[in-house]
Amino acid sequence: MQNIIENITNSFSSNTITTSVIVAVLIMTLVLSVYEFIVYRFISHRSFYNKSFNISVAVLPFFISMIILCLQSNIVITLGTIGALAIIRFRTAVKDPVDMVYLLWSVFVGIVCGCQLYVVGVITSVFVTILLIILDHVNFGRKPYVLILHSREDFESELEKILNEKKVNYKIKSRNYTSKGYDYVIEFLYKEIKELNKILSNNKAIDKYSIIEYDADDIV
Repeated sequence: MQNIIENITNSFSSNTITTSVIVAVLIMTLVLSVYEFIVYRFISHRSFYNKSFNISVAVLPFFISMIILCLQSNIVITLGTIGALAIIRFRTAVKDPVDMVYLLWSVFVGIVCGCQLYVVGVITSVFVTILLIILDHVNFGRKPYVLILHSREDFESELEKILNEKKVNYKIKSRNYTSKGYDYVIEFLYKEIKELNKILSNNKAIDKYSIIEYDADDIV
């Protein structure tokens, strides 16, 4: 047991952090962080761009890389860091599941740069970017839409007839009745939006309507 402890201690105390190593780690972290920042800003498909989150995922790798670098030099720092990180709790909720990918990407960049595995970081980042672009432009099935419609008279039965004839998969989410007319909110899946738009625009019973494409909770 004593030999095991001595080997672990020697492995931590044998590494010396030089200025050149620190600068090299910071430069590579900067390159990969800026790359991730650009990918999130211009490539990732988002209806509402969150600049604060993008800045966070770009700065986070610097701290992680320096922590990893320090952990390689001293076992005392390692144990202290593990204890400190164990009590940290983050309360900010991540609304978009894709944001979790970028958080993990930031942690990955910090770890590989701290371990000086630059080739692994560059290859993985490029591969992830290509995968995000491909998956973002591939549509699985039909796109979801929301139809907001206003008519002067009860139009629900006729609307259901139109949607059923076109074999539209729909669900009426809201019905609002006022003295000025009837308002409907319908969620539906349909591929030929132009065809449906032509049918609705030619119907004189409809005063106005809107067709909105949405992805999960984000309105496009």
